[in-house]
Amino acid sequence: MDKRTFLRYTSQNIAGMIGLSCYILIDTLFVSLALGTSGLAALNLAITVFSVVSSVGQLLGVGGGTDFALRKGEGHDTTACLHTALRIGGMAALTFAVTGLFFARPLSILLGANDATLELTEVYVRVTLLFSPVFILNAILQGFVRNDGAPKLAMLSMLVSSGTNIVLDYLFMFPLHMGMFGAVLATGVSACLSTPVLLAHFLSPRCSIRLTAMRHNLQKTLRMLSYGLSALIGELASAVSLLTFNLLLMHMSGHTGVAAYGVIANTALVATAIFTGLGQGIQPLFSQAFGASDHTAVHQLLSYTKASVIALSLLVFSLVFLFAQPIASAFNHEGSAKLLELATDGLRIYFGGHLFAGLNIASTALLSAVCEPARALLISALRSCLLLIPAALACSHFFGVTGVWLSFVFTESVCCALSLVFVAKAKEIA
Repeated sequence: MDKRTFLRYTSQNIAGMIGLSCYILIDTLFVSLALGTSGLAALNLAITVFSVVSSVGQLLGVGGGTDFALRKGEGHDTTACLHTALRIGGMAALTFAVTGLFFARPLSILLGANDATLELTEVYVRVTLLFSPVFILNAILQGFVRNDGAPKLAMLSMLVSSGTNIVLDYLFMFPLHMGMFGAVLATGVSACLSTPVLLAHFLSPRCSIRLTAMRHNLQKTLRMLSYGLSALIGELASAVSLLTFNLLLMHMSGHTGVAAYGVIANTALVATAIFTGLGQGIQPLFSQAFGASDHTAVHQLLSYTKASVIALSLLVFSLVFLFAQPIASAFNHEGSAKLLELATDGLRIYFGGHLFAGLNIASTALLSAVCEPARALLISALRSCLLLIPAALACSHFFGVTGVWLSFVFTESVCCALSLVFVAKAKEIA
């Protein structure tokens, strides 16, 4: 496995994921400018629902794509992989859409919305759930296109979606004054425009994906889902931590605390996107090498991955630590001293966790790719709730708001130690 192939897959996926996360960051900036602290708090409450929808898409995109790549590397039949993913995705999308149509308001209250944020939160939740079929379809197609040797096209689809979203965000929220509805509508419409880019791969002579309807096979379906479980839990990690942190901060600092966390969480999305892109880039390479029993390539890929994670982790932490106050100020349109203080301190503490998070994200992708889904799932589950929630409750009790930020650092550092052990013991890698 040469470095050029590694860099081609990882850089293109990282670029695509950064583009995808940047539109969320700019979306947050536009909401803060147009709707102030209440809008920022409402967005941070409602974005939990987007994370849940995205987690299902990642389950099917990563799981189906990994299953496809492994079967292809092993020389086995791959014709039913896409059909299975689409069938399950369709059922999940229908459930989400019905929930958005009839239960958006009680769901918003459950997420922690109060009188100041309820109307704005409800709008974002309802429209996000109604657009869930498109979000899930895009995630599935990206997973298969990436694993079929077209990472550049997968990257292009994400950049098209992100670029369109930024333009529509501005248009809908400022000249057209559509408020929170405009912000979430821009996200949905831009996702629709990225789908044709992905579908273009199926017209290419290089496409080896076949959409064939076959009888339901429970064993094969469970195998596919097992490969995507860590990705599902990884996405749910952001939803669970968002919900937990929002409820704690609402109790301790009101909607200003939630707004401050909105600044931190959405900035963190960019950092997470870098490592998620790296994980998505290495997954097809590890799956193909492992499926073909090419142990030399597996070892080379592991070496490249370790070096990349260390360099990117140090870079991300250093940049955020140095520029924490300017980042916080950019979202503080109302000039709130409390918001500025909470967000600045929070950025510097919280991003200490990203010194470890990168290795955890890459490890879950690697372990899933080489048929170690149970260990990948354990790491993701610990990061998302099993360790994070108790840590957040304990640290916030003893250290207040600072403890909320510290709980993320503690969780990621403990999981990092476990990741190193699991990777060292993984099949064909030790």
